[in-house]
Amino acid sequence: MTAALVSSPLVQAFQSLSTRQVSAGGPASRRMDSPYGPIRPVKDEVTGLELLQLPEGFSYASLSWAGDAMADGNPVPARHDGMGVIAVDDDTIILVRNHEVGSGRPISAATVYDEGMVSESARAGGGNTTIHFSRSNRREIQTLPSLGGTMVNCAGGVTPWGTWLSCEETIHDASATGGRRHGYVFEVPADPAETSGVPIVGMGRFEHEAVAIDPVSSYAYLTEDNRNQSPIYRYVPDNTSQQAGSLEQGGRLQAARIKSMHGAELLAPAMGDEYELEWVDIADPDMDPQGDTSGPCLQARAAGAFTISRGEGIWYHEGLMYIVDTSAGVNDAGRAGYGEGAVWMLDPHENRMRCIFASTDANMANNPDNVTVSPRGGILMCEDGGGVEDEFGPGERVMGLTPTGESYVLVKNNVVLSDTDITVSGKITEPGDYRQTEIAGACFDPSGEFLFINVQNPGITFAIWGPWERGPV
Repeated sequence: MTAALVSSPLVQAFQSLSTRQVSAGGPASRRMDSPYGPIRPVKDEVTGLELLQLPEGFSYASLSWAGDAMADGNPVPARHDGMGVIAVDDDTIILVRNHEVGSGRPISAATVYDEGMVSESARAGGGNTTIHFSRSNRREIQTLPSLGGTMVNCAGGVTPWGTWLSCEETIHDASATGGRRHGYVFEVPADPAETSGVPIVGMGRFEHEAVAIDPVSSYAYLTEDNRNQSPIYRYVPDNTSQQAGSLEQGGRLQAARIKSMHGAELLAPAMGDEYELEWVDIADPDMDPQGDTSGPCLQARAAGAFTISRGEGIWYHEGLMYIVDTSAGVNDAGRAGYGEGAVWMLDPHENRMRCIFASTDANMANNPDNVTVSPRGGILMCEDGGGVEDEFGPGERVMGLTPTGESYVLVKNNVVLSDTDITVSGKITEPGDYRQTEIAGACFDPSGEFLFINVQNPGITFAIWGPWERGPV
């Protein structure tokens, strides 16, 4: 066991779980009452609308809605998704946000990867925007375009050197229509003018979800979201200087394989399941797909790598990686890989992976997606299962996760907009009930004062603050 694994009470509690205990009818995941208390509708400090449900004592401000004017006068793009805090400058917190748009209006960034057509009638509409947020005023300062010409930018991850890695969740090849190949990772620094727009080809061309960097080794760990064809990858960079642009200089892509289990399918794990890993090389990270299977996945499976159901969020904290499989489990029809989701804990130094949470019903967790860990070690999961009806009404949630494998409700999507609401708030969007829209992009500032999240549609970013000390977050 490494020192990292015993440094935190949170980690020690997770480590106390074992496969033997689970198989003997021991600990199992369940939902508990929140240590922060029940949630209820709370008014947005900016618009006065009740857009979120939160526990007593918590407040929030909405910022950078889709359709708002950015600093260059162009509208904020739609479909807010993954996001990370990459810098804090005096009073300003700087976040970079993904936009999970395929084709559409191009983002008005100075740096554009694909300026061609990605279909006969459309250009690439995905990419990134950069938000400046005032800690003292608790309000948005401005939003800037930071990368354009990419597609389906779903999740990504922060780097230890203060940049954002934006991941394309597509393997669309637009070369036949005058565009470029897609399915890559791009680096976005705090200053949009410094964005290179160079794809990090060595990190693979596949349906990327998220990435997390181990600051000790400089290795990048990546997830793929392709039903039951989702290996866990790592990228070993040639340049380990941990500077902007270093990952673009090449490296080696690998996939995880379970020792003594060639081609394992970990589609329905139980809490406490644990495996020892080894890594196999991917000879051609830019290999073309075959059917709906990416080139890296084909090579990984041929080498005996395991697959989870749908790799989604991944986050580094205190020497460990937390990985979400959004559809792990078995559905009512008995199909493995179509369940409610699970969370794995990977020790990259010991090369061991353990299931620390496995949802068995939507109330416990409704297909968690993005994941984050607070500076205090609290794990939060964003749901993307289409919404669940619980005692607080319908809608997607941000779920907390305890060290004993229990989930609890911390935030609930409460976005219902009428024509009057839109007029009063001055927003440019359509009326409707958006409560079943996914929550994404959860991340904290380094002090742990602010939690930032996105509601993908109609496209709203939120800053949340309150008495975090009342619970594990």
